[in-house]
Amino acid sequence: MPEIVLKGVTKRFGKSVAVNSLDLVIDDGAFVTLLGPSGCGKTTTLRMIAGLETPTEGEIYIGGNLVFSSEKGVDVSTDKRNIGFLFQNYALWPHMTVRKNITFGLENLKWSKAAINERLEELLHQMHIKEYADRYPSELSGGQQQRVAIARTLASKPSLLLMDEPLSNLDAKLRLDMRAELKKLHAETGSTFVYVTHDQQEAMSLSTRVCLMKQGVLQQYSAPLEVYGSPANMFTADFVGSPSINFIDVEPTITSSELILEADGFTINFTPEKWQDVNNIKNGAKLVLGVRPEMIQVSEEGKTSADIDSSLPYGMETVLCLKVSNMTLLAVVFGSIDFKHREKVFINFEGSKICLFDKETGNLITKGSAQFI
Repeated sequence: MPEIVLKGVTKRFGKSVAVNSLDLVIDDGAFVTLLGPSGCGKTTTLRMIAGLETPTEGEIYIGGNLVFSSEKGVDVSTDKRNIGFLFQNYALWPHMTVRKNITFGLENLKWSKAAINERLEELLHQMHIKEYADRYPSELSGGQQQRVAIARTLASKPSLLLMDEPLSNLDAKLRLDMRAELKKLHAETGSTFVYVTHDQQEAMSLSTRVCLMKQGVLQQYSAPLEVYGSPANMFTADFVGSPSINFIDVEPTITSSELILEADGFTINFTPEKWQDVNNIKNGAKLVLGVRPEMIQVSEEGKTSADIDSSLPYGMETVLCLKVSNMTLLAVVFGSIDFKHREKVFINFEGSKICLFDKETGNLITKGSAQFI
């Protein structure tokens, strides 16, 4: 049962703190993505789970077994943690055929010849590379090499598969195809996957849970749609989502029945999901309204006018850059439609997951619906 538990795990490099007191539980069979910008500590965390990096403090358990403890002096070697590690550069042996790359590790583990051949056939079929079995890595495309690398990693049937940005070297279309393959592979194997990426679309589409980090500190650990729809703070809201969320500086005026938000050039009536969430807000406080682009509705019935600054049609949807009073907002219009530069349109807010943040702390106060007044 390859559940992974990190307790107070910290990693320092000199005076620099790469990971700061990280507590994390990765359930058996989960597909968890470690997400964040460069230098946030995600790869360091993965390497500490693998045993390739030694934590400065804390404890790590895999499958109920203590594999690292700074206090107890425990540090189980990588080869005894029953893990598979898929690297960014594939690391295939160039002088070995696909067949040999996959079976080499099993031979070192002293598997029987019959067991090796049976496992090889399973993997060649599962990864759709049977016709390439006798080719060398240099004779394969990037996507084919990736499939071989995955097959080799899965060969010994590890209960835990760790992946460090394995798709970053592929072109956009192939990366999309391989995402689908990885998700299907996870469903078929039932193994626990831990996956490092800086690509939020990759994290959203693949994961059962996303672990979002910033400067070594955990920001949010939730299901992808929860991270998107209920971001814990402004960093999370801004990092996840494409096009990016709109942030609007507002000041509140609270009455017995209304929460009125004054922005630069317009006024908004905000209705929170729970009124008790806004009990501590003071009139004139510094707040930020977070509005996803798809929550800005462009229609003839809109209450506020806007000018089209740019229109980017993609066929299925069109991304609009709107000039509204003294600010710029991004909106998404679904369908095959285009707009002219400086064309005047009318907009309104829609949906009940518009976010209200505390500007000073950046933390989410509540979600709700909003309307222009």
